[in-house]
Amino acid sequence: MPLISRYLPAEADTLALGAELALHLEPGLVIYLSGELGAGKTTLARGILRGLGYDGRVKSPSFALVEPYTFSRLYLYHFDFYRFTDPRELGEAGFREHFNPESVCLVEWPENAAGVVPPADIRIELKIAGSGRQLEIDADTEAGRRCLKHLIH
Repeated sequence: MPLISRYLPAEADTLALGAELALHLEPGLVIYLSGELGAGKTTLARGILRGLGYDGRVKSPSFALVEPYTFSRLYLYHFDFYRFTDPRELGEAGFREHFNPESVCLVEWPENAAGVVPPADIRIELKIAGSGRQLEIDADTEAGRRCLKHLIH
């Protein structure tokens, strides 16, 4: 049973949940974003960034693998491993250094980098459900549970 389960009827609801989550992020968190293509992973990431005060364009980093955001109280790195095929790429590209106690890392398609990226503090799964999205969130660490306790109501 997931810690949090919510139906998000519209894109605005996904953005709002991301903004709410952003208020409670702390450095060092690794957040996995899972779901099929079009499930809303990048929309949720955009909501998190908006909640941190970023008003620029938020795109899926599927070709660059990572988009850094260093505009707020947090260093946030948004990874997308959809096209990731070789685990050596992560080390060779220097991405491992972004997973550190000072950064928050959002990881789309974490299953494509299994065993290469650190384990998640928070796991978020989005599924297409009618015209909306079904969101399920679990925390695997104490830091993840501290962050999510503010979303449980």
